[in-house]
Amino acid sequence: MKITFYGHACFGIEISGTHIIVDPFITGNPLASHIDVNTIKADYILVTHAHQDHVLDVEKLAEKTGATIVSNYEIVMYYGAKNLKGHPVNHGGTFTTENFSAKYVNAIHTSSFADGSYGGQPGGFVITAEDKSLYIAGDTAVTMDMKLIPMSTKLTAAILPIGDNFTMGVTDAIIASDLVECNTIIGCHFNTFPPIEIDVDQAKQEFLNSNKELKILEIGGSLTL
Repeated sequence: MKITFYGHACFGIEISGTHIIVDPFITGNPLASHIDVNTIKADYILVTHAHQDHVLDVEKLAEKTGATIVSNYEIVMYYGAKNLKGHPVNHGGTFTTENFSAKYVNAIHTSSFADGSYGGQPGGFVITAEDKSLYIAGDTAVTMDMKLIPMSTKLTAAILPIGDNFTMGVTDAIIASDLVECNTIIGCHFNTFPPIEIDVDQAKQEFLNSNKELKILEIGGSLTL
């Protein structure tokens, strides 16, 4: 499972030749100006919620690649009205393909499109493939529902927001890592805008002090689980 960071909360995940893009927000992110969205491969686009900083490039990618959009019912119907292919799920449901499964799990946040359309209830995903499992929290506060995840899945890593203000910050992300029973954390949703700017070195040290590892990928950088 190869994970590539495209900035903010956007990740590419490659599994046995299948390409997944999560929450594509690239063209509107000045920190990702060196990323050419037209070169990104996508078989599936997973969307946690409808805010513009998570969906800005959904239409462009879906039109270019023919990818299937996987998200809650309201989001998939919104894009379906634009003649884009999608598969709706809801909390607790699992989307399964030959190469991976993606379970839609709870998140505490809000969800609406830039045009004011309702974006359904926000969520996260637990992606499982090749004996690895990755939790993508989406935009969320820390929530006790996270304790449900390790009851059925042993996580290899978790992608958690750490920028505070709109989501949980570093302190709550450490609590979240305890709840999901995962000590390998990939940080996201930080430093894109002034309200979510953080001291990355301090964040890493706080995780280290809790006997955990906070991985911060450069935009365009990758790691393999």
